[in-house]
Amino acid sequence: MSEANGTATNQRQGIQSIEIGTRLLRALATNGRAMALRDLARNAGMPAAKARRYLVSFMRMGLVEQDANTGRYDLGEFALALGLASLARLDPVRLAGPVLDDLCEHIGETVALAMWGNHGATCVRWVEAGGPVTVTLRTGVVLPLTSSATGLAFAAFYRSPYLRKMLDAEVQATAAARNRTPVAVLSALAVQLDEIRRHGIARASGSVTPGINGFSAPVFDHTGRMVAAITSLGIIGSFNLDWDSPMALSTKDAAAKLSRRLGHGGAEAIAVDEPSPAATASPEPTVDVAAA
Repeated sequence: MSEANGTATNQRQGIQSIEIGTRLLRALATNGRAMALRDLARNAGMPAAKARRYLVSFMRMGLVEQDANTGRYDLGEFALALGLASLARLDPVRLAGPVLDDLCEHIGETVALAMWGNHGATCVRWVEAGGPVTVTLRTGVVLPLTSSATGLAFAAFYRSPYLRKMLDAEVQATAAARNRTPVAVLSALAVQLDEIRRHGIARASGSVTPGINGFSAPVFDHTGRMVAAITSLGIIGSFNLDWDSPMALSTKDAAAKLSRRLGHGGAEAIAVDEPSPAATASPEPTVDVAAA
């Protein structure tokens, strides 16, 4: 074997002791609280004496700290600094790219990402499926909270004083347009939002744009706060709107995947590739959707 090949092999092999020691850090992160040496060693799958040696080095680095009173170990200041630095680098729009591409390819329908902006739930990215009939969106469009799948997802899961004001305004407008009392409209909306929370996904059928069905699932960050919504759209008749349909489950899975990449539901880091460019083909005819 040449020296160059040998060097490449060694680089691929890495440093085994670091990989072994990281099991202790992973156990601390997963457990969520300080741990005794015996429990930590057992979770990491190594003898206590060996675990102690790693922990001494980690404490010198600031990755681990030990409580002087209980003797229990926990993540240290440097581990916190690393975690905060990693979170600061998370960009939902960038990370959503490959997730949206995969969802679009899997279900064969137009998909989009929406985030809360100055004027409400706003489409910030979309990928069209292509085909004989294509549903299109406009980046920057603001979705109504009570009559679109995306807006309903934010109404059900997002927390913001401004959202509450917008929701009240839409309820008043709906009540006036339908000659109903605001209390009746709000009561019906409350039932709808409860159903959305139970299923973990919002749906809408032709309420904004005739002939278009949509699902929208919330995306959460490491704090459990909703930061975005992933929406799928299709033509009524070919887009199954049942709560347990493949469209619904795939949309929920995509939102859960992006949530995990944003740190929700666990401490394990997930490698993320750069998003691939969205398809730009626009086969005719198209349906321009003002809200999804």
